[in-house]
Amino acid sequence: MKINTNSNTYTILYACGVVIIVAFLLAYVSSALKAPSEANERIDQQKQILASLNLRPDKKDVEAKFKEVVVADPIVDTTGAELKADGGFNVARKEIAATNLPVYVCNVDGETKYVLPLVGKGLWGTIWGYLAINDDCETIYGAYFSHESETAGLGALIADQPFQDKFKGKKIHDGAGNYLKVVKFGAKQDNPDIECDGISGATLTINGVSSMLHDYLKMYQNYLLSKKK
Repeated sequence: MKINTNSNTYTILYACGVVIIVAFLLAYVSSALKAPSEANERIDQQKQILASLNLRPDKKDVEAKFKEVVVADPIVDTTGAELKADGGFNVARKEIAATNLPVYVCNVDGETKYVLPLVGKGLWGTIWGYLAINDDCETIYGAYFSHESETAGLGALIADQPFQDKFKGKKIHDGAGNYLKVVKFGAKQDNPDIECDGISGATLTINGVSSMLHDYLKMYQNYLLSKKK
């Protein structure tokens, strides 16, 4: 039987066939790329956590180093209670809350460090970071920050190591209810133990970093107190 390629029926069937084939190919490609994509996301998160510990291995060595350094990833709440002994690494950024706080317990050169994830709001979008605390549960060992869409050359500089290095050796609070914060670029630091110099022209991003530090350090305070030696 001769097919009438000019008929409406043929056009509809042909279009449906093309759509089905394209949909199948897209589903196949998506499935094929899912595992590599998830692996890249996992490695990137591990890399950021390691950076807060002042460890920056090559990408090929990240997973092995992470496995070596991170000894536990409990989930806690604001009372300091441990809700789960592990699983903190699988808590998505948007899922972090007062009753769902991940902690990464690490061993660096024989010393315990506690890495706390942080999430906040910058000028244009989400900002986040990881803060590594020494085993005295008071002193910053290292920090890492990143962003979704802050201004290049200004707020985006929170993702650069020179800004992050300013946090080393700072205290998480002064014992009088004041938490670690970032002050205006070049401003006098009235409480240098808990203050870091900001970035010129990035006031709103820096304010977001300070708010993020205050909110999360306050939520993790009881957990850190429970671990204090």
